[in-house]
Amino acid sequence: MSKQKTLDFDKMGGLLPAIVQDADTGDVLMLAFMNREAWERTLATGEAHYFSRTRQTIWRKGGTSGHVQRVKEIFLDCDRDTVLLKVEQVGGAACHTGHRSCFYRRLQGDDWQVVGSLIFDPKEVYGGG
Repeated sequence: MSKQKTLDFDKMGGLLPAIVQDADTGDVLMLAFMNREAWERTLATGEAHYFSRTRQTIWRKGGTSGHVQRVKEIFLDCDRDTVLLKVEQVGGAACHTGHRSCFYRRLQGDDWQVVGSLIFDPKEVYGGG
């Protein structure tokens, strides 16, 4: 069975969740979505591509920041509707906020605490005030 036919894009209207994990440390870096085109571009280039549900477009991780994700391994879950990408996170930061992981807030008591420090200043990378 081909790589394309193995995946079940139908359950979520053409999208698959993609869990992204650091290949060396096992840290969970982010969760994103892929459509068929993002999947094909990821396979073709070896760098992670995703589908932005907000902008309704394909984006290459690190296209603006330079913090690309080089895909080392890909796993498929039992239902064939979620992928796990094990990546080399170039530049150290996966999150557009400048943190290593998008999961940089931990619940402590009744409040969210920021864990970890910024790797880059998002204002400098993406602009804005």
